[in-house]
Amino acid sequence: MNIEKLFEDWRASIDEAAKAKADVTYLTEFRKSKKAMLMQEAELNGHKTGQERESYAYAHPEYLELLKALKSATETNEQFRWRMKIAEERIGIYRTHEASKRKEFSNYGN
Repeated sequence: MNIEKLFEDWRASIDEAAKAKADVTYLTEFRKSKKAMLMQEAELNGHKTGQERESYAYAHPEYLELLKALKSATETNEQFRWRMKIAEERIGIYRTHEASKRKEFSNYGN
């Protein structure tokens, strides 16, 4: 196991992983704003009840496009999260292996 390469790859992914997480957070919050804006637009277009305005907002192409972007951002974020999790596990295995080697070498002196 090349632990230095693992650390190098891990460090190289930090900025992309942070951006992926930020994108999910932003789109999740913006979704609420977009719904509100579309509900206001619906009211201007003659939709009177809250249910009519909400239906208009949820069915609007801009809202649906936002959901697609959120889906993509979530997928990217999860890919980075799992890559980091796997790297952490590999580092744990490496540490255990190294500790076992140290223990084995120390037993030779007895």
